[in-house]
Amino acid sequence: MADLLISTLTQGLIYALISFGVYITYSILDFPDLGVDGTFPLGAAVTAVLLTRGVSPLATLAAAIAAGALAGLFTGVVHVCLKVRNLLAGIITMTALFSINLQIAGSNLTVDRSVETIFTAAWAESALGGLNLMERKLVISLVLVIVVKVVLDLYFKTKSGLLLRAVGDNADLVTTLAKDRGAVKIFGLMLSNALVALAGSVVCHEQRSFSATMGTGQLVYGLAAVIIGVSLMNFYAAGPGRLLRGKPVLRLLASPQGTTAVVLGSILLQAVHPGGAECGPACQHDEAGHRRAVFAGTGGIRPERRGDHPCLRSGTSPRSITPAPWPSSGCSTIFP
Repeated sequence: MADLLISTLTQGLIYALISFGVYITYSILDFPDLGVDGTFPLGAAVTAVLLTRGVSPLATLAAAIAAGALAGLFTGVVHVCLKVRNLLAGIITMTALFSINLQIAGSNLTVDRSVETIFTAAWAESALGGLNLMERKLVISLVLVIVVKVVLDLYFKTKSGLLLRAVGDNADLVTTLAKDRGAVKIFGLMLSNALVALAGSVVCHEQRSFSATMGTGQLVYGLAAVIIGVSLMNFYAAGPGRLLRGKPVLRLLASPQGTTAVVLGSILLQAVHPGGAECGPACQHDEAGHRRAVFAGTGGIRPERRGDHPCLRSGTSPRSITPAPWPSSGCSTIFP
């Protein structure tokens, strides 16, 4: 039970980074950015390639953020400079990134267990030496999310952050302030996609693998987390939060930040619906873990699902690329 709770919290915190990015585009910019499904695997692809080449785990996070920012820049330029509708601009980016991800890391890439990640690096083990791997993942994910949340909250209170929020609410106001609303929108897209790519990078560190299809459904997950979190916080602010506004000590608890709602929504969504693309966001992979795999119709292997015939089992983990020998008997009904 404790392992399940730790796994749910860890996955909810990691995928809250996606929700941060979706929160910026959908709630603040009012921009339906479909490029999220391509930016997420982009961060994972960059991370997987760099890890296999011996790059520092922390440097891979920075590289993924930069790659995601470039993807957001492309979406913004297509929309603002080329006058393409926002929805179509996101689709163009998503389609282009699918090919780019294949060029970067192929369809699948596995990181060897001997390679250090942010969860198994020497500095992580020395700082959190008394914790096992699952607990270290939870603590590091929590610290990462808190840092991102605090930075976003502080940024939204700056002049640039207020302009970013104004673009989504009243773009004409930004123009009257002698500011280029197109440039503000492009920066918001860069910030959003950078956070989504960071989430993909952390997932790659956690699962030690990359798949070209791992971005499928991530936009839906992030949007659902934002809707759930914001709705719950609005209900809280109208009920219990209203009672706390008259007390100076508890006034901070009366109106939580939007980023707090996003984190809460991600954790709740992960708890009630631990699903996602292929294996799902809730697939907690331990470094020594093992999941059954079965042969897929395309000649590859995939994680075993309920209802699969035992003769399809390859006897390998999804991280392995060498299938086990075929069973010697009992499969005539499937493969005559």
